[in-house]
Amino acid sequence: MTNNSSTPLSKILPVLFGFFIMGFVDVVGTLTAYAKQEFNLSETLAGFIPSMIFIWFLLLSVPTASLMNKIGRKKTVQLSNVITIIGMIIPFISFNFHNCMLACVLLGIGNTILQVSLNPLLTNVVKGDMLSSSLTAGQVVKAVSAVCAPFIALFATNTLGNWQYIFPIYAVITIVSSLWLLATPIREEAPGKASSSLASSFRLLSDRTVLLCFIGILFVVGVDVGMNTVTPKLLIERAGMEYTNATLGISVYSLCRTIGALIGAAMLLKMSDMKYYKIHIFIALLAIAVLFFAQAEIAILALVGVIGYACSSIFSVIFSIALKARPEKANEISGLMVTGICGGAIIPPAMGILSDATGSQVGSVLVISICILYLVTFSLTAKTTK
Repeated sequence: MTNNSSTPLSKILPVLFGFFIMGFVDVVGTLTAYAKQEFNLSETLAGFIPSMIFIWFLLLSVPTASLMNKIGRKKTVQLSNVITIIGMIIPFISFNFHNCMLACVLLGIGNTILQVSLNPLLTNVVKGDMLSSSLTAGQVVKAVSAVCAPFIALFATNTLGNWQYIFPIYAVITIVSSLWLLATPIREEAPGKASSSLASSFRLLSDRTVLLCFIGILFVVGVDVGMNTVTPKLLIERAGMEYTNATLGISVYSLCRTIGALIGAAMLLKMSDMKYYKIHIFIALLAIAVLFFAQAEIAILALVGVIGYACSSIFSVIFSIALKARPEKANEISGLMVTGICGGAIIPPAMGILSDATGSQVGSVLVISICILYLVTFSLTAKTTK
């Protein structure tokens, strides 16, 4: 990414590296797959593992925005790092199902705080028309983190002896990110003496654009988490792949998201947000329709990759549209949009319930399809501001 004229890369890079920590929530697909096997869980129960992480986006996003108004964006990011480090250490000290779930809870809390505060912090080092592209660059880093997750788990299993070592690896990476940001001076607005109330934040949903963006975030995250959880299950159910290899299918989705985000960061410098959005969401709609019928391993992986590519920058475009709609309320808008990430807590349980009811992963694909259909509708109804 090219830095703007007033901000050196030395300030941009530590903020962007925070998106790698943000990507830790994408380990949920790998974690769900390993935990389901390790603890012999049903589809329905395994479907609630993502909820342990993503429910906190519903409960804590707006309060975090209020806290951020008091203590500042950088301190809020550092608070998230501390919580994440604690969460990643617990299952390493004592590994069992309950501690794994506690780790998920703390990961979710830490990541909620991070996602609310890191996007606004980026606006303190990147200004103006480069915002959409810079947010997309952050999503590239986040996607790289997601690509790494299955391989880190595989390394932990094959080299270190157990997949549980993924937790201390993530703790060390978070410590590095925290120290790097601590050493980087960033000028931001002085914290306010009074924070906005929850009611005033949620009143922003009366703005039609903000409301549509909020629902859009909910569903695009539902697609992302849903694809992470369903991909290995589709490969096992339809293509008969062995369990460990099937989890690597998540990396195909994540890798294509990374490539798509890289291309998207460049395209969004030359193309309007909504034109980019429309082209890619219709590609995703076509791919998910074909996925209903795909049986071969190559076909499934190809379609999963297309969906990952097509949806790679949808989150950052919607986020940018919301911030541009009410720039004077950036902290509150960020809190509301991150609240929408609770889609990751809502969609996977719905997928698990419907899959158990139908006896196949067709139920999961149907739920993801509904999410994409809303995102198509958003592209036809939302108004944007450049």
